[in-house]
Amino acid sequence: MKTHYRVLRVAAYCRVSTKQEEQLNSYENQVEHYTERINSENGWTLEGIYADKGISGTSVKNRDEFNRMIRRCKQGKIDMIITKSIARFARNTVDCLKYVRLLNDLGVDVYFEEQGIHSNQPGAEFYITIYGSIAQSESENISANIKWGKAQAAREGKVVFRYKNFLGYRKGEDGQPEIVPEEAETIRFIYDRFLAGDSLKGIAELLEEKGIKSPTGKAEW
Repeated sequence: MKTHYRVLRVAAYCRVSTKQEEQLNSYENQVEHYTERINSENGWTLEGIYADKGISGTSVKNRDEFNRMIRRCKQGKIDMIITKSIARFARNTVDCLKYVRLLNDLGVDVYFEEQGIHSNQPGAEFYITIYGSIAQSESENISANIKWGKAQAAREGKVVFRYKNFLGYRKGEDGQPEIVPEEAETIRFIYDRFLAGDSLKGIAELLEEKGIKSPTGKAEW
């Protein structure tokens, strides 16, 4: 008599919350980690890696890969989801519980590596609620601290310049903004035409006719 073992179709979800280079490196590492992790486990087969880059975890609205993964679960294509932590899965407690319950109803287990919790275990929802609340609180505190820091810097006259896409200025040797003469002429031209009554579209067309590139280096404004 043959014994039949069920092979779990396992998906991984990973996310990094910013577009900074070190965070994107973390994203690549997560994809590599889960590919190796799932392929090396007996009784598991890799269903897919779902990864959102540069997306906040406070809402699932704009997380395309997360939503695609949920659709696959509803189609019966996934048996288990593995993710780094509750904070990676969601930093909104309501969303976290909503989707954990939805997935449990679909028979899909969510395994949170960092906490060592399987969502289909007895009492798991209690721990998920606690950890989810902590993650949400941390996210809100970070956001508040960033806003306070920017406001404080503005009061002190310290402004962060995105020089790469900033027309008219570059970073000087002393670290302070320095006027770029040729770009300053472009800025004067834009203001002159605006004060003369030209529309934004009309000004853009004039700049393109003159062959003046946009702040991002594109021929089209």
